[in-house]
Amino acid sequence: MTGFNALLLECNRDLDLSTVRLVRHQDTRFKTALSPYDAWILDDGRLESYQSVQKRPVFADVALIAAFVATPVGETVFIGMYENHGCSTVPQGTPDRLTGEDVSGQYQYDLRRSPMLQDLHGRVVIDWGPAARTWVQRPDNQNKLILEISRARYEPPFPGFMDFTAQLSGLRALPAAWKGALAAVNGVYLLVCPNTGERYVGSASGESGFWGRWEAYVSTGHGGNIGMREVPPSDYHVSILEVAASSASIVDILAMEARWKRKLFTRDFGLNRN
Repeated sequence: MTGFNALLLECNRDLDLSTVRLVRHQDTRFKTALSPYDAWILDDGRLESYQSVQKRPVFADVALIAAFVATPVGETVFIGMYENHGCSTVPQGTPDRLTGEDVSGQYQYDLRRSPMLQDLHGRVVIDWGPAARTWVQRPDNQNKLILEISRARYEPPFPGFMDFTAQLSGLRALPAAWKGALAAVNGVYLLVCPNTGERYVGSASGESGFWGRWEAYVSTGHGGNIGMREVPPSDYHVSILEVAASSASIVDILAMEARWKRKLFTRDFGLNRN
């Protein structure tokens, strides 16, 4: 096994590692925001915007940034190199594109994608080490161990139906294999509002399983549910309560759904209206 510094120096043997920073994105402060990993998968510019704005001058005197994201199973994947072309101040009234936080007056770095290691984006997994909270580190102080260099872009293993959880806004970013697994089974699911904690129990019984049912929430925000229409729109957390057997009928699945509504009191204190 080798360290990540070897990849950097292979591109430029004269590279001064003291001018490089390793950055690992895993922001859990905002329950209503997409994770950095989801934003990377969506590739719509939000992660780059989020990375360029900082409360402190963490990238002062830094020439290059090697960016990583934490995956849903906690691995650290390389996503690209960025050149630092200077710093300015974020204009007043500017919200962060990823978290929605007001970032007025913070440091705004002009970070531009570098061609360095571009063929390895999403393919290199490293051991970040025990200091997960230290999200900015120096490669000249430590050489991160490379755990894997895969032939294809990284795709985390499906965690299993009972461990699966996501936000509705992040469903589009799920790996294709995950979507296939979720479309293959039916059962009972739970939606939880991250702002109020209100819950909704629903069921999936169609040909596209959980995935097909959840697509309706992504499209409409409420999936046709009366209780969810009565409250402000929210980016609900979704999880699975029970997977139905392949032989289960619609009647069986509706009975499962009713049982979970009773157990979780979602008719009395939640968003279920039937």
